[in-house]
Amino acid sequence: MEEKSSFRMVFGNSPIVKVIDFFLENREFDYSLTDIAKNADIGWSTLHGFWNNIIKLGIVVKTRRIGRAELYKLNLDSPLVKKLIELDLDISKKLIEKEINKIKISA
Repeated sequence: MEEKSSFRMVFGNSPIVKVIDFFLENREFDYSLTDIAKNADIGWSTLHGFWNNIIKLGIVVKTRRIGRAELYKLNLDSPLVKKLIELDLDISKKLIEKEINKIKISA
């Protein structure tokens, strides 16, 4: 069984949330659309349904082309992405605090 990230625990498992979560967790590298769909566990055609919106919002940027494949990476310069990273960290901290408090209470 797959363990959900804190981001997905809060925002659910919709395809767009899975893709954003994938990029937040793997922000160092660039990926082809095929790799993004596979690693985010969504269908390729589903990804194409909202991919242009992610590009228009500046969440991802095209980094390079290898053969016919275009590669994309999380746009770390985007104010929106910076807020998403901050939100992801805040959610993680809150959930960790909650778990620590549970342990303290039961101890």
